Amino acid sequence: MRAAVLHKTGQDTLDVREDVTAVGFGPGMVRVRMRAASLCHSDLSAMSGVLPQPAPFVPGHEGAGDVVEVGEGVRGLAPGDRVVLCWMAPCGSCAHCERGRGHLCIASLRRLGAPGFRFEEGGGAAVEASGFYGTGSFAEEVVVAADAVIKVPADLPYEAAALIGCGVTTGVGAAVNTARVEPGASVAVIGAGGVGVATVQGARVCGAGRITVVDPVVSRRERALAFGATDAIAPEELKATAKGLPGGGFDYVFEAVGRSATVRAGYDAARRGGAVVVIGAGAQDDLAQFTMGELFFNEKRLLPSLYGGATVASTIALVVDLWRAGRIDLDGMVTHRVGLADVNEAVAQMRSGEALRTVVTLG
Repeated sequence: MRAAVLHKTGQDTLDVREDVTAVGFGPGMVRVRMRAASLCHSDLSAMSGVLPQPAPFVPGHEGAGDVVEVGEGVRGLAPGDRVVLCWMAPCGSCAHCERGRGHLCIASLRRLGAPGFRFEEGGGAAVEASGFYGTGSFAEEVVVAADAVIKVPADLPYEAAALIGCGVTTGVGAAVNTARVEPGASVAVIGAGGVGVATVQGARVCGAGRITVVDPVVSRRERALAFGATDAIAPEELKATAKGLPGGGFDYVFEAVGRSATVRAGYDAARRGGAVVVIGAGAQDDLAQFTMGELFFNEKRLLPSLYGGATVASTIALVVDLWRAGRIDLDGMVTHRVGLADVNEAVAQMRSGEALRTVVTLG
């Protein structure tokens, strides 16, 4: 089958091969025929080494497809079921899962780097590759643990289903689950990529009165207005805009970039008693700095939000319901489409900011 492989961390392009085999099927595993995958900035972060992922690996974690085969002991899934991949799967039995906080479960990280694919190099030597965080959606077929797939309605289009595997669930969940934005609240969203636009839509669903998008790229700012942002500004305008609001800042600032500088800018733009919601996946050595005095005196809340801030399956179900009700736009988030052979075009489009989401069609 075909799959896109990153051979070494730090490489800029993927090797699209036709000699890859999905491996590891057995008890507790599921074989999935992938139909659509979308590129998330986290894939680029794994390729560059910002996020830990042993190479070689097959990137992609926002993906949807059909169950082909289930292994012994798998319950609740059957061939023909439409599913999305879950890149940080809850085990269902740890303390986090038992508290209903399955998105914090790290049991699946034990599978990080486990073989999911195999191909041959020169001389016929077999090479094993993993899937990004146990998934690897840039392949025509994957074999994943049963807990790494979530069943979705059969009438949910594959492209829309792929989007809710990560970015949309993360952004909408940050507004609805983590921040719990109140009707009429003022909101700023720093970063107008896929997660940022999903956050805009989540804030709109919550009834926010003002949603300001902050991004250095004019086209991205303009695009965000179509998804519910009330205004859009450049980063250098954020400080003055925040000072002009009642209370001297926004009620909620969402950081969807993953950098300490933008977290700091978000903190400064929040009013006293407001909240800064950190959504962007950043580097382990990128340190955000605050003084103890300002943390105490301003009482601004720092609210990290991982994968939607609640059990992933419940947030995905909420997103599907909102999509059915016409309250969020998934189709409009897909700005580009490519085949697997052209996946490096998707990588370039993400790096340049040209694409909101590029969907890779897989049949």
